[in-house]
Amino acid sequence: MSVDRPHLSIIIVSFNTRPELEGCLGSIAGAPPAMPHEIVVVDNASGDGSPETVRAQWPEVRVLAQPGNLGFARANNVGMRQTSGGLILLLNSDTLVPPGAIDALVARLRARPSAAVAGPRLADAAGRVELSFGPMISPLGELRQKCLTGLHARGFPPVSRWVERTTSVEHTVDWVSGAALLVHRGDAEAVGLLDERYFMYTEDVDFCAAIRARGREVLFTPAATITHLRGRSRATAPAAVDAAYRHSHVAFYEKHHPSWAPILRTYLRLKGQLPGG
Repeated sequence: MSVDRPHLSIIIVSFNTRPELEGCLGSIAGAPPAMPHEIVVVDNASGDGSPETVRAQWPEVRVLAQPGNLGFARANNVGMRQTSGGLILLLNSDTLVPPGAIDALVARLRARPSAAVAGPRLADAAGRVELSFGPMISPLGELRQKCLTGLHARGFPPVSRWVERTTSVEHTVDWVSGAALLVHRGDAEAVGLLDERYFMYTEDVDFCAAIRARGREVLFTPAATITHLRGRSRATAPAAVDAAYRHSHVAFYEKHHPSWAPILRTYLRLKGQLPGG
């Protein structure tokens, strides 16, 4: 990591994912970005020794150990407030970054002055691409996204071929996944960073919506591919993760589609999935 003033701040939120975090940091350390940068791990009170492991293996990485689990949005905000790079990369701990991927992502964002955010192509460990962007969450848009991702996960050939095609072309989108999201600091600060009402999930869609509301663009680019080992965080506490998703789902509709929120609440109540609190 460069000792110069960082141009790029890489923020990784961690909660009991030490093996994945080690893999992520190792992949970056093996081929670091060319530009001056800093790496910050915001640890949400992990009980698996993650902070100690990071300090021992990567002393140049700053660890911001939190007293409790702040959730994804709030922890990322802690990291953004305590860094200084003009560009910010929000990166999941369950990602692996190939050589040159971050530099390529930065280059594409800088080449598009109208864009505030850029997201790379995400693929799993086997190389199967993820549909990591989509239309604004709405009842219809959500149904479409779930159908596409479900059929793609099952290997339905027409859908999988379509996903391969659409993720091979650079285009503006409504949102990109927060698993690897590059943003200009000025734009992030202009929208008040991530909305902390979302403990986990939908904060990336909400953030991109706020960016677009200011007339700025969100860019998906296949110029960079990052490996996303999906599901690792959920495996540590599936019930808590499901509850967090329902909370965020309801909060998103209350904010963006208030007329639909009561319908969503009724639907979840009938299924026995309405979150409390």
